[in-house]
This record gives sequence, structure tokens and C-alpha cells, in this order.
Amino acid sequence: MSEKIICSISHITKEFPGVKALDDVNFDVREGEIHAIVGENGAGKSTLMNILSGVYKPTSGKIIFDGKEVSPNAPVEASALGIAMIHQELSLSHTLSVAENIFQARQPKSKLGLIDKKKLYADSRALLDQVGLRDVDPSTLVRDINASQQQQVEIAKALSQNTRFLIMDEPTSALTPNETHILFDIMRNLKAKGITMLYISHKLDEIMNVSDRITVLRDGHYIDTLVTAETQISDMISLMVGREYSGGYTRAHYMNEEDYAKAKPIMEVKNLNVKNKVHDVSFTLYEGEVLGLAGLVGAGRTEVLQAVFGADPRISGQVIVDGKELTRNNTREAIEHGLGLVPEGRKTQGLYLKFSVEQNMTIVWLNALLKKLGLIRAGKERENAQTYRERLRVKTPSLEQQIVNLSGGNQQKTIIARWLMNEPKILFLDEPTQGIDVGAKNEIYEIIDQLAASGVSVVMVSSEMQENISLCDRIVVLYEGHITGTICHDQANEKSVMALMSGQKQ
Repeated sequence: MSEKIICSISHITKEFPGVKALDDVNFDVREGEIHAIVGENGAGKSTLMNILSGVYKPTSGKIIFDGKEVSPNAPVEASALGIAMIHQELSLSHTLSVAENIFQARQPKSKLGLIDKKKLYADSRALLDQVGLRDVDPSTLVRDINASQQQQVEIAKALSQNTRFLIMDEPTSALTPNETHILFDIMRNLKAKGITMLYISHKLDEIMNVSDRITVLRDGHYIDTLVTAETQISDMISLMVGREYSGGYTRAHYMNEEDYAKAKPIMEVKNLNVKNKVHDVSFTLYEGEVLGLAGLVGAGRTEVLQAVFGADPRISGQVIVDGKELTRNNTREAIEHGLGLVPEGRKTQGLYLKFSVEQNMTIVWLNALLKKLGLIRAGKERENAQTYRERLRVKTPSLEQQIVNLSGGNQQKTIIARWLMNEPKILFLDEPTQGIDVGAKNEIYEIIDQLAASGVSVVMVSSEMQENISLCDRIVVLYEGHITGTICHDQANEKSVMALMSGQKQ
């Protein structure tokens, strides 16, 4: 890694109406380093990256890139300088080929002005080799490759524009552990070629694995820059949250044999089958229990939740809630019987992005209230929304704020508030802490613990092993759509859970 400074962020401030997202931020990035940016949701990470990549203009301050002051007005201008950003939601066109995506709007032309397919594929082949996609044909449609390969295509696209400074926002959020290792190998190869990377992730163990230095932001302010090799995760977290970090989350009480002997079964799932995804899955959920559904990507966890909730069709099987079978197999019936679902796709499945925070919170509750009264008092709606805003500590300038402008953690708490307002018996949480910071995670853990203590039953899907072990009373483990075993909290550890996730029967 060079000692040369390739980028200086100098006194950057960015204000939006009612919010100061960045306040006099200063730090340097060295050429050829992997420089991680960490902070809680709302710390200003994405705002800063959008300024560097030309999406936003700073209110004040300047960017010095390769010794010159720059002020890109759009991503295309940043790209011309050698700065590119790969967003968490990939920007590839699924109906175009890999090569067409890499050179989108820049495809080589023949002397006749036609697309030179031979050169297009040859240039794409060279770039794909650089990012480890030697087995992918450049003519393959993007929709026919997996998430990890799409991420690699995004990197190839950036390299095709002679990128020297690559910004990566949560690049591993949709990747398996093996795919993450592949990405890290690619990043190290790019680093060896002198390419600088800014890396944003909430997965702190990954940051410790791949980065050279770490800059911490908190509430829009620069806090410190750390050398990764000289840093502990607990040090990083303490700087992020502004207080001493005491370790992982532990619930006040976990259900034991005596509790289960007295507990009331609230839901039974019998021989559930979902086409090509779930096979004869059966389990019982008890009142006040936190039940985990664990498994590798593609094991069928989400499909079980969606089918039980009526969002996806089931081929066969029974769902019995509080002694009554759900026969209509739709979401309305599930809600009527006291079920709620916080889906995995927060933005695609859970939120009405152009609606306000209040509207996103009250939409299910209002639907139930309309049936009873026919009319809604605006004051009552506002009062209820304010109650849950305070209860779940949703950080927002106002309830009228568009939900799209909130951080991921506050968006997630808004969706949870929506269902709590409806007073559920059972709450399904699909990846409840995905893409949110450590502080917001602990707040959601506390909410789950409080729900269980109040008698609400929770079924949780999480890809984080420690989350399953620390939160769940029992863990039902799936492998290729089948249950391989069920583990109680006092027997759960990484080895026992991983063995079942890998297909070994209990």
C-alpha cells in the first residue's frame, strides 16, 4: 500500500431540509488501500459516498482527488475522473447480456457504425478474466447468472471505465460465505494493481478480514481512522455508538423444559409443501417463544414463512393457529388470525417508499379500524403513530417525512411498528437486522425479547449464526427444503447448527 494520498475529504458538510447529514468531515484515503467506512445507520456513510460519486453536491467543503480539486456533478463526471460506485442494489439490466452490461452505452462500433460484436466480446472476456469469471460467456444474459457473478460483472463494468477509485456499498449483503471469499480475493487482486477501494459494510468481521484502515463516522461527524491490524471489533463498535461496547446480546430468559411443558401451542404447521422449495415441513410454535428457522441460502426458510403467511401458494399441508385451520391460504386470512410478516426485502416488499413514516406505520391498523368504524380520525392516527415512534425509538425529523429518507434501521423499526400496532399473536421476521448497524440491531433484539416476554410468538429467519444462537429458544434447521433437526437454546452452538445446515440429520 502506497503512502500517497489519492483522495482528501476536506471539511465536507451536507445539509438536507431539516437534517445535517454530514458536518465538517475530514479524512484522507491512500492510493491502493482498502479503506472501510463504518458507522450506525444515519451516520452519513451513504451521503458521503454519493458526494464522491457525483450524485450529491456538498453544501460546503471540497474533494481533492489525485492532487486536484474536483466537483463531479453526476456519476458520469465522476467516472471520467476514475471514480465509480457499486451500489447495494445492483444496476445491471437483466435482459441484456453480460457484455452489453459491461459496455452499456459505450459499445465498440465498426467502421459502418454498427456494434462490433467481436471486439465487444473480446474486451468483455479480458475484463471477466480479471474478476474471476473465466467460465462465464460474455453473451450470457445477466438474469441467468447468480448474485455473486452479477457483483463481479459490476466490478468488470467499473474496470472497463479505467476506474482507479472504487466505492463498494454493502457488496456482500446477498452473497453466501463462499461467494464473499471470492469477492475478497478479487478485491485483493485489484489492490495489488494499485486500485483504491472504499468499502461500506455492517458486517464488522468482514471489515476486519479485508480492510487496511477503517474510518468511523457517527451522526454525520468524523470520529477516527484506525489501522485494522491494530484494532479490535469492540473498539470499533464503541466509537460507532459513542459508548463502551459490552459484547453480544443475551435475553433475560430462555424457555426451558419446564416452560415448554406448561406452554400453549399457538401454531402448528403440518406437512407443508411448496413447489420445488419446501418438502413435508412440520413444526409447532408455542406462546411467547422465539423460534428460529436456520439454513443456508436456498434452504427454504423464506419460502416457509411466505407460504404459512399466505403470500406464496402451498401445494399441500396444514397451518393451524390457535386451534383453527387457515384454509383460504391468503394474507388477509393470516392477518385476521393474528399473524404479521416483516419481509426480507425491506424496500421491495415491506415499504411504500413514497409514503410518509406515519402512513407506512398505520396502513395495516387503519385497514382493520375501517372495518369496525368506517371512518378514521386523523388525530387518532397521528397519536398512535407517535406512540409507536417513541416506543421503538424511530429516528425521523417528523412523521410526515418520506420513509425512503430514513436509514435502514429506522425503516425496519417502522415496519415492525406497523405490525405491533395490529397487536399480533405471531410475528414473522425475515432477516430482521440485514443491512443495519450494530446499535439498531441491539434495539431490534430488545424488541424481540420484549415481545416474547409479553406472550407474542416470534418466528425468525436469520443468516447470522450468532443471531440465531443468542435470540432463539429453539432453532429449526432446514437443508434443501427439508428439516434436518431442531436444537434447543442450551444445546445450540456454531458446530451443532452448522452440521444440520450442511445436511447432516440430527
